[in-house]
Amino acid sequence: MASGRHSDRYLEKFNLLQWPEHTITVCQKMTEAMRGTNPQTVAGPTTGGVLLAFEIGRQLGTRGIFAERDEEHGGRSFQRGFTLAPGERVLVVDDILTTGGSIRDTLDAVRAAGGEPVGVAVVVDRSGGKVAFDDLPFFAATEVDMQTWTADECPLCPRGVPLKIT
Repeated sequence: MASGRHSDRYLEKFNLLQWPEHTITVCQKMTEAMRGTNPQTVAGPTTGGVLLAFEIGRQLGTRGIFAERDEEHGGRSFQRGFTLAPGERVLVVDDILTTGGSIRDTLDAVRAAGGEPVGVAVVVDRSGGKVAFDDLPFFAATEVDMQTWTADECPLCPRGVPLKIT
């Protein structure tokens, strides 16, 4: 998983995102929960956040953009000609929240581009409610309780249980 955490279970976001009608339904929950933040743009991190930003942007009547890994400077940035106006209100969306790293990088990219983050929405919160984003409004379409460990703490690694890397 992108967080680098280990777990005895894995959530595959594309099992949902492969089905447009189900993805639309989940995005409707996210859209309605965050509509009051009045975003002008919706942004998500690659990869799953691309589809979510597009659909939630469509439902809100805004554009949907994405932040890619910035190999030169680290973190994420808006590339491919995406720009934000100074103070542009941006809702950040993502698929599965574990540590919040991808979302924090996207929030940083919004700020670096001159935008103002107004909220965060995710499909699944698997952090156990332990992750917050600078007092921004937060919504998770669902929560899943899944234990995770750092590589050093992982009880599966000494037993030789193979990791699933995606």
